[in-house]
Amino acid sequence: MNKQFLPVTMDECRQRGWDQPDFVYVCGEAYVDHPSFGHAIISRTLEKAGYRVAMLCLPDWKDESAFKRFGKPRLGFLVSSGVIDSMVNHYTVAKKRRHDDAYAPGGKAGMRPDRAVVVYCNRIRQAYRDVPILIGGVEASLRRFSHYDYWDDKVRHSVLVDSGATLLMYGMGEKSIVECANWVADGMNPAELPKLRGVCYMSKTADPTCLQLPSHQEVIADRKKYCEAFTLQYDEQDPIRGKRMCQQQDKDRYLIQNQPSLPLTREEHDAIYELPFTRTWHPMYAKDGGVPALQEVEFSLASTRGCFGSCNFCAITFHQGRIIQSRSQESIVKEARLLTTLPNFKGYIHDVGGPTANFRMPACEHQGKVGACKQRQCLFPKPCKNLQVDHTEFMSLLRQLREIPKVKKVFVRSGLRYDYIMADPHAASFLKEFCEHHVSGQLKVAPEHVSPQVLDKMGKPRRQLYDSFCDLYGRVNERLGKKQYLIPYLMSSHPGSDLTAAVELACYLRDIGFQPDQVQDFYPTPGTLSTCMFYTGLDPHTMKPVFVARSPEDKAMQRALMQFGNPRNHDLVRKALRLAGREDLIGRDHESLVPPERDPVRDARRTAAKRDNPAHERKAIRHADKQPQKPRRHGRDDGPQGHTGKLRNKR
Repeated sequence: MNKQFLPVTMDECRQRGWDQPDFVYVCGEAYVDHPSFGHAIISRTLEKAGYRVAMLCLPDWKDESAFKRFGKPRLGFLVSSGVIDSMVNHYTVAKKRRHDDAYAPGGKAGMRPDRAVVVYCNRIRQAYRDVPILIGGVEASLRRFSHYDYWDDKVRHSVLVDSGATLLMYGMGEKSIVECANWVADGMNPAELPKLRGVCYMSKTADPTCLQLPSHQEVIADRKKYCEAFTLQYDEQDPIRGKRMCQQQDKDRYLIQNQPSLPLTREEHDAIYELPFTRTWHPMYAKDGGVPALQEVEFSLASTRGCFGSCNFCAITFHQGRIIQSRSQESIVKEARLLTTLPNFKGYIHDVGGPTANFRMPACEHQGKVGACKQRQCLFPKPCKNLQVDHTEFMSLLRQLREIPKVKKVFVRSGLRYDYIMADPHAASFLKEFCEHHVSGQLKVAPEHVSPQVLDKMGKPRRQLYDSFCDLYGRVNERLGKKQYLIPYLMSSHPGSDLTAAVELACYLRDIGFQPDQVQDFYPTPGTLSTCMFYTGLDPHTMKPVFVARSPEDKAMQRALMQFGNPRNHDLVRKALRLAGREDLIGRDHESLVPPERDPVRDARRTAAKRDNPAHERKAIRHADKQPQKPRRHGRDDGPQGHTGKLRNKR
């Protein structure tokens, strides 16, 4: 099979001898034929299965004729917003419009609509009233049930209802797309629908064989019902023990979700990366300078999918699932050798990983037989006794990669679970080799917070474990003679984080001598347990109230506390400290976070002194004014990159 792009015009279809495509793939991002892009994998998978697929990427959604480029396809349309929910792609957590789009030609913003899946489907229905439409991707997957929508600040129907699509494919779709395509090709027999894994569809009647969820009207009217519905959805998101579910959407329409698709075997996973990807953006984007998103992944290797870490604010559990699926070492090494032949390869593999780089196998041997445990997590609140902790295969893979000719360095920039590392009896030896060969000056890990009340709501381990990891990381690098920094990912305004917790985090940052350049504010996106808490104000597991920072000022104060050293934040920090009853942290000693408000009388005296005193006296005054404030609390003694892992002034 020749490595050429799939058709993007009807002329290209005719050049292949097609009078019409079987499917037209409508996508809310530029056409990049690379395995890091979902539309590339799905279209190539269908091609391998014998279907003719034409690509309609970033069509003008305001013009119905744009969806008639290929005429009416023989079987139907496929629709995805891309690898990111269109609303997340368009708006910051403050609901401000973003100025660029890495997945569009030249990074130009505004080339796809808000709620792209719904808008594209509506335009297709205007163009071809009775054509089958199959929707998938992250936006469809995470919005498959009635869900809280942060941007509308209300509970919306399933996207299957709003879009009017025929089927919704959720999760990773390599298996379900072929099964659904075959179902359409065979005449769309309704009796076959319950057998299609990884699929949602609409029914005029409730299915008594399904687990019945609270209805759309119930979850709108009662937030406890919303929690109940979400918990059931979350618990049954397992391909082995998960049950089919039914949720009434309105008077005579019911959403049916079948069981998730079975995990890919290693052979199936490897086969995806054997598909004939061109591994670049379509030449039609050359005039725009290409597609920026490719640069991040062009020389990276996707080795795994799924995550048993199950952080409450992460949607991976709801989309990819908890069972790890990994490619073979041979497949990854083969792809790495291919990378060395590409024209822009400079000797560096930028990343080897997935949602969590150091998860290479299922959490335990039971998952493959009975599924992931219901209402239990593998690492929280502490590692399960059945957890298999072994970095042997991961390090074997990295060794093979760095021995490939033309490869100068292999980095790992995907997330590493430090709690999984600390559960390894050989953590020190693993970190030694990892830091020696695979850290590019700094290692990023995600403690997310330090307050126990917040960490519990996040599903993250206690601060003490992160402190232990920092100490180990510092000792390892000291023995190696390397000064490599540790960058902690931290989050403000997560449910459970009040001002007291935010002050606790600020004091921690003061003590380790680090302040982040950017602050990650909690973003309520569909499909996460934390979003359920944000909307309802309840912990869905216990139904107990949870504090939620909702107002822009509350969020701004929490962000400011994480960057208390920035003078522009001082007024907000002082306000937050007073509200939290922590005026003791306003002052000029090394324990303080911010100085007191400026004193006009004192400032006038200083101005007069500068005017009247000789230069050396002015210098002495400035030195005296600065004396009480120690720069190390702003992280300056560790450099701008982060802290070295050694914790100072621990309380």
